[in-house]
Amino acid sequence: MKKYWLIISFALLTTSLFSQGHTININIDGVKDSTLILGYYFNKKMLVQDTTFVNTDGSYTFKGDDKLNEGLYIVYLQNQTYFDLLVGSDQQFNVRTSNANLLENMTIQGSEESNDFLNYQKYLVSKQKEAGPIQEQIQKASDENTKKQLQKKIQGLSSDVKLKYETTVNKHPGSFLSLFLKATQEVEVPKMNPPSGSSNPDSALQRMRYDYYKAHYFDNFKMDDPRLLRTPFFTNKLDTYFDNVLLQVPDTIIKESHRVIAMANANYEMEKYLIQHLFNKANESKIMGMDAVMVSLGEVYYLSGRADWVDEEFIKNLQERVEKISPNILGKTAPDFKMQSYTDEFFKLSEIRADITILVFWEPECGHCEKEIPKLNNEVWKKYSDQSIKMVAVYTQWEKDSWVEFIHNNELHDWIHLYDPYNRSNFRNNYDIYSTPVIYILDKDKKILAKRIGADQIPGFLDHHFKLK
Repeated sequence: MKKYWLIISFALLTTSLFSQGHTININIDGVKDSTLILGYYFNKKMLVQDTTFVNTDGSYTFKGDDKLNEGLYIVYLQNQTYFDLLVGSDQQFNVRTSNANLLENMTIQGSEESNDFLNYQKYLVSKQKEAGPIQEQIQKASDENTKKQLQKKIQGLSSDVKLKYETTVNKHPGSFLSLFLKATQEVEVPKMNPPSGSSNPDSALQRMRYDYYKAHYFDNFKMDDPRLLRTPFFTNKLDTYFDNVLLQVPDTIIKESHRVIAMANANYEMEKYLIQHLFNKANESKIMGMDAVMVSLGEVYYLSGRADWVDEEFIKNLQERVEKISPNILGKTAPDFKMQSYTDEFFKLSEIRADITILVFWEPECGHCEKEIPKLNNEVWKKYSDQSIKMVAVYTQWEKDSWVEFIHNNELHDWIHLYDPYNRSNFRNNYDIYSTPVIYILDKDKKILAKRIGADQIPGFLDHHFKLK
């Protein structure tokens, strides 16, 4: 019987140890607010975790039966000031500070990890204060020796900060603090030498440095650790890579999207976030051709059934969208069609011979078309008509009178004007026509060079194209 109670007692003790939840007591001298808000960083936003009301002794307590997800949290005061609070594995601790200077007067007891993050913050602030006057002196200094001495002081401060960083990280291996501080560090590109005999050493060296930086951009990020999601910089770091580091070419973005997602394969939450974020980023992109990224991510992760968090309606709508976009992705051969002109001649797209075919879908009743079509004629056709270019204009409706009248009134007789009165070509689905005007630019083999481009953008595009040719 004693043995039975001993087992029960040990089980209760173990359960208590692992389900102690969180208790964060906060005292702020000089503050008489009735409430405090505990928030956390996620996807460039601050989300509310909890709200607490002032205790009878003037303190505040955030308390719960479950542990908080580890991450960087924010404590908001009613006067709209706030301070960051690192919440790691130890979640039973006390915070004391003063409204006069929240960070400078803050102390933390009960969590060594949270306290060491606080000390690290204070240390950075103190070194920044030291560096400020020195930087000003460097700007004013006219003597080179003086500048060098001042720059050595800055280097010394940087060395101090680096040592503080290394000491703090090594003290807490595997902790959120260590993960967080490592992720704040920029990748260092090593010294490199261009290949011997290079015709353009500077260019070769620049490319080598870029390739290294791109390949090692996420070295300081443990991409399968979801704690990174609750930091103020992770999503910005991710977007900087895809927006600024990478060339804005669909094939490059597709390849890198799959590579980055694969880094998180070991963690469901992190992989889910990356899939959703990169898919939405591609879907909302205003850059021409990025719909190919959306199609690739959609097919690999959503339509394959791998993204088990979405419902059937989402999958159905995505499938329909992918089917409409897939035929007209940049680089693909434009779907062929045969249509008749307003003079009852028949033309097949693949049989129209030209180095460049500008294909526009429009209708005269469209207000935007009324402006864009004449502009296309004046600023594109008249400028490039001596080149091997053909203008193919597809009327998306069926009533001929207003269509023919617009052609005559705007003197568009040099164009090839077509329509599909019996809806046999399926052009709306093949070219994803849900509004007008829509402009495609095709090469001599009818491969899609550009799409959904404005008339004012075409001259620059064509100038670049002919220059390369």
